[in-house]
Amino acid sequence: MNTNAEFTLLYDGHCPICRREVAWLQSRNAAGRVAFQDIHANDFVPEHLGCTEAELMAEIHGVRADGSLVKGIDAFHATYSLLGLAWLAAPLRWPLTRPLFAKLYAYFARYRLPLGAWLAGKACKADCRI
Repeated sequence: MNTNAEFTLLYDGHCPICRREVAWLQSRNAAGRVAFQDIHANDFVPEHLGCTEAELMAEIHGVRADGSLVKGIDAFHATYSLLGLAWLAAPLRWPLTRPLFAKLYAYFARYRLPLGAWLAGKACKADCRI
C-alpha cells in the first residue's frame, strides 16, 4: 500500500463497477492524496489490517494515514472529500439521507458482482455471490 497517501481505498478489483469508479477517481487524484489498493492483488495481505478477505468483500474499506479503518459509505465520503469532490459525497453525511444511502450501498455491495456482470454483458469469472 502507498504509505505517502492520506487515505487508501481498498476496492474489489474483480468488480467491473468498482474498477470503473476507481479509474474515474484515479483520474482526479493528481495530488496523490488517495492510494488505491485492489484487495485481490497478490501482494495484498488483509490480515495486516486486522481484516479478513470476507470482511473486505462484504463492504468497501479504507485506511487513514494513522492506520485506522473506515468502511461503507464513510470510506466513499473520505475518498471523495480528499479528491475535492466533497459536494458529491455530502448527502452521505446528512442526517435525513445517510440511513437511505447506507441501505442502498449495503444492497449494492451484496449484489455488485452479478450487477456488474449484467451491465458489462459478461458472465462472472468467479462466484458472483458474497
